[in-house]
Amino acid sequence: MASLQVIFIIVVSLKYFAFVEVYSVTIDCTVTSRFAHTVITSKALNKANSSQEIFFEVELPKTAFITNFTMEIEGRVYVGVVKEKEKAKKQYETAVKAGQTAALVKASGRNMEKFAVSVNIAALSNVTFTLTHEELLQRKLGQYEILTRVKPKQRIQEFKIVTNIYEPQGISYVDVHSTFLSNELLPLVEKTVTDKKAHISFSPTLEQQRSCPYCEGSVIDGDFIVKYDVKREKGLGDIQVINGYFVHYFGPPDLRRVPMNVVFVIDESGSMAGPKIRQTREAMVAIIQDLHEEDHFGIVTFDDYVRVWKPTLQQATNQTIKDAMEFAKKITNRGMTDINAGVLKGVEMLRTARRDEILPQRSSDMIILLTDGMPNSGVSDPVEIHKNVREAIGGNMSLNCLGFGNDVEYPFLDVMSQQNKGFARRIFTDSDASLQLQGFYEEVSSPLLLEVDLKYPSNTVDFLTTNHFNQLFNGSEIIVAGRLMDNDIDNFLVEVFGVGASVSDWGVMYPDEEYVFGDFTERLWAYLTIQQLLDKSKVGSPQEKDSITAKALDMSLLYNFVTPLTSMVVTKPETDDTLQVADKLTEGPHQYYSRPVSYQPPSSLYAYPYVVDGDPHFLIDTYFGRFGIVHQTLGVNLEVSTQDISVFQNGNWVKLLMDLLLTKDRSLTVTLKDSVKFVILLHKVWKKHPYHRDYLGFYTLDSHLLSPNVHGLLGQFYHSIEFEVSNLRPGQSPEKPDATMFVKGHELNVTRGWQRDFRRAIKKGESIPCWFIHNNATGLIDGEATDYVVTGLFSTL
Repeated sequence: MASLQVIFIIVVSLKYFAFVEVYSVTIDCTVTSRFAHTVITSKALNKANSSQEIFFEVELPKTAFITNFTMEIEGRVYVGVVKEKEKAKKQYETAVKAGQTAALVKASGRNMEKFAVSVNIAALSNVTFTLTHEELLQRKLGQYEILTRVKPKQRIQEFKIVTNIYEPQGISYVDVHSTFLSNELLPLVEKTVTDKKAHISFSPTLEQQRSCPYCEGSVIDGDFIVKYDVKREKGLGDIQVINGYFVHYFGPPDLRRVPMNVVFVIDESGSMAGPKIRQTREAMVAIIQDLHEEDHFGIVTFDDYVRVWKPTLQQATNQTIKDAMEFAKKITNRGMTDINAGVLKGVEMLRTARRDEILPQRSSDMIILLTDGMPNSGVSDPVEIHKNVREAIGGNMSLNCLGFGNDVEYPFLDVMSQQNKGFARRIFTDSDASLQLQGFYEEVSSPLLLEVDLKYPSNTVDFLTTNHFNQLFNGSEIIVAGRLMDNDIDNFLVEVFGVGASVSDWGVMYPDEEYVFGDFTERLWAYLTIQQLLDKSKVGSPQEKDSITAKALDMSLLYNFVTPLTSMVVTKPETDDTLQVADKLTEGPHQYYSRPVSYQPPSSLYAYPYVVDGDPHFLIDTYFGRFGIVHQTLGVNLEVSTQDISVFQNGNWVKLLMDLLLTKDRSLTVTLKDSVKFVILLHKVWKKHPYHRDYLGFYTLDSHLLSPNVHGLLGQFYHSIEFEVSNLRPGQSPEKPDATMFVKGHELNVTRGWQRDFRRAIKKGESIPCWFIHNNATGLIDGEATDYVVTGLFSTL
């Protein structure tokens, strides 16, 4: 799925907010044979009599590569330059040491990652931002999807979303819808579809964007979605040859589904408590109901111990499905996490069923592992687990790993999947987690072909992308690209081999060459090659990894792609040597980790910052009795204690100039006008509590609106912090291991434990895993803990 979120935020001092105007936003996406080229352009004007800082933020698909970024200010163009990551990092560090302004720009979400840049604009001047990225659309469940999420925060004079699609195979359908399209706005969507082309545009006027007749806010706030598919005929698919490069799309229709033999291996450790285990039960019940009669399945649950629903795989009859659903409803959270034993039990069940000839000869064997943590019981060394699982599977089945939540050791799961013909997927702990689990299963539940090989004449084609695939699933597509040795070739032989429920005679094919305009085939080939090299670099010997990584880096630089191996250095105009560095994130153990993470066995682990509404935090074991919030522009002080709420201006009670939402006895939400939002929770303790004192919990929303200079005991953690945790070892308690954290030039002893998260369960909270920093967080916080003690709540402001 291609997804694109575009957010344009103007962050300035509040009294000047009205003088900065974003007057033009254009999102122009051109798709040629599944290869999407998107250009986002935004123009802003500083109407004030003084300079203002303007922020440009765009969220783009995680699978997309940024290829270009420019800022045009007063006729001068500043261009982002793609460099090797290490060189960019050194340039960044040099700028910091020289006292220049520099910022690492990166963040990540469920399907997208954020590109952000800020620039100081002189009075009565304007700036034009242009960002370009490219992506190969992936077919899932029978369609391609282009999702544009727009949140302009204000009405825009010139606002336009344009999508042009060209598919030489022919377009079978195009569907357009949006979360914000009312009956009045629906006619503004223009859609024109011919045999091979589609044009979609949406361009509401300033007045049509108004959220209500007398409102200044914009109704444009949500998702704009284009879904389509191409015509498919029986045969070997579609081949296109352009400027010496070819691309082959293979997704034949009307193939019979291959029976599936699947063992679900489910984590029942204590950290699965709360919504995770409930959503797992819901998803498992729905998934079991969707099993086909020709399928065989088993269920393994694990914590410190391994349990099975049935000792052998069962055929999916009405009775076994009913029994399995009852078993799934009783899945619960228990002890620790022995991933090694759980997975090996699933492998043993499949191997035994094969040996005893219980399973159909032509069928697909698969394990689906769901876990939310890292191994901490039984065999806990990641490298040893990888070795055990790889040897047990022996290439005879696929292992797909689902990492539930942000604290999961995702690189460990990713490597284990890559080594065993599968892939990993992160499941986000949102309200729709159950649907995410079901959606993943739907993608892999209907294999059509196994061990698929696409072969081309060796004397005709070189630099071929991956042409062997373990499985082809219903609704998906295989894509192979390569370079032709002879540009004058008229046709060439293609052969496809695969194992299915019934053997098809694919024969041979001599496709006619079909040309389209542009050089997209070469860039598509480069994009696909880099993606596959990055995947291959996760497995193999150190020498193989180094060689593969070097090839991926060379191609990233040659084709100007921002990948996990490169960064885009943006020179800002203030001094012409002010830097910002845009990085491509990888799926590390935590989505909000401050740098891309690569999995480095055997002993490398990473700390998990505590997430509060998308912001990285460390938990500090401190009880707060009062909070003070200051609105400097309005000169207002807000004091919140466990007993009351006071608002002052110059020492006097004032009329409330902030938005407050008070929930009886429990929470207060404070919104500074057009700015950041805070949530304060009141925690009441029972009379026999050892501290016997009520205390306050503090959460920050929309923290990106805070100044880069924000600091303090909590504020310092709104910035990215680079750290690494390694040398995991036994602690004083078996369930609380110690480790070493490297952060801010310090080597700290830390302890793994549990803390209560009250965001969703205000009364009782939810248990979450944390690293505890000893000695009042000395070495982690700036200065000493005593530096943050003041004589009065507002005395240092």
